[in-house]
Amino acid sequence: MKLPYYIAKRYLFSKKSHNLINILSGISVAGVTIGAMSLIVVLSVFNGLESLISNMYNSFDPDLKIETTIGKTFNINTFPIQKLSKIDGIANYSEIVEENALLRYKNKQQIVQIKGVDNKFAKVSKIGNGIVEGNFILQKGNLNFMVLGYGIYDMLGIQLNDFATSVSVYIPKRSKTISIDPTETFNNEQIIPSGAFSIQQDFDTKIVIVPLRFARKMLDYTTEVTALEIDLKPGFDADKVQSEVEKLIGKGYIVKNRFQQEEMFYKIIKTEKFAGILILSFILLIAAFNIVGSLSMLIIEKKKDIAILRNLGASIILIRRIFVFEGLMISLSGAILGMVLGGLICWIQQYFGVIPLEGNGSFVIKYYPVQLQLLDFVKVLGIVFIIGLLSTLYTVRQLSKN
Repeated sequence: MKLPYYIAKRYLFSKKSHNLINILSGISVAGVTIGAMSLIVVLSVFNGLESLISNMYNSFDPDLKIETTIGKTFNINTFPIQKLSKIDGIANYSEIVEENALLRYKNKQQIVQIKGVDNKFAKVSKIGNGIVEGNFILQKGNLNFMVLGYGIYDMLGIQLNDFATSVSVYIPKRSKTISIDPTETFNNEQIIPSGAFSIQQDFDTKIVIVPLRFARKMLDYTTEVTALEIDLKPGFDADKVQSEVEKLIGKGYIVKNRFQQEEMFYKIIKTEKFAGILILSFILLIAAFNIVGSLSMLIIEKKKDIAILRNLGASIILIRRIFVFEGLMISLSGAILGMVLGGLICWIQQYFGVIPLEGNGSFVIKYYPVQLQLLDFVKVLGIVFIIGLLSTLYTVRQLSKN
């Protein structure tokens, strides 16, 4: 194994009789370098975007969420809530009631999703970190307050200090009431805005948080909930706790982890990431044709060396290994150089924010997020190795004809 590698290394770095071979070798290394560098940069940007948006979702989504598979609500009094709270790993849980509603403030109105929560919600959710206006207050004595997504807050033109003007909430009555007056078919209550949160656009333009008692009154509920949100203790395996919860509550309910709660988002990210890898791998495949050309020219130039080696007793397998090593060294040297350059570019972007996001300040960050992951370097090295090996094996097949 040492002999083929030694000869291949000599062929790679020694001066060729035809300068064209040196040029082709350099082009081959450059092509692989650019491809590998592009892969590292693209994958790191996807990692950064995924991490950024995941953190946004995680600020609002619970570790686990329980919903019924039959209908829309379930009775909390018939749910094994005491047994659930004793499962190892569960820190807190919050009763949730969600429904669409119409908000009206002064002469403006907006369709939203109200989310009625109990007093444990602040422990289950990290929404308190996302408050940008006012405070996270939902009730004081008999008074009810609401916290709006900033998008809704802005569209309605809410004024937090305007205590004389409250927000009207309209929800269709559950009973089949027929009336000439459309307002008779709606439950209507007034509520005071206390703050606004900003987490992610989907939430900011859709969600309004209200007290659980207010939501139940609006919906004519008593002990019904639409979901239970669960917060886990640090260090516990979410999949293991999810499995234990599923065994406890049975088939009438569905338990979702954070990935399953935003399954569409994560699937889109993974699909786009895979598409990016696939496209750039094709670019590497095109660059591999330079390796084929470079090796073919080298084989032609080294015909005399091949004949001498054969006369000295070298087998065709040994000779083919020489050129396989030659092709792999071209591929891997380009891959290593590309990964170093790609990593350097990402490091500069991560710490100095060279490339800004265009959007006139409408994003939560100013610069493209990047996140380097060791697994990406392994993937890129594997892709380059496979493409380089296949192109090399294809080229050295002609040696069997000698």
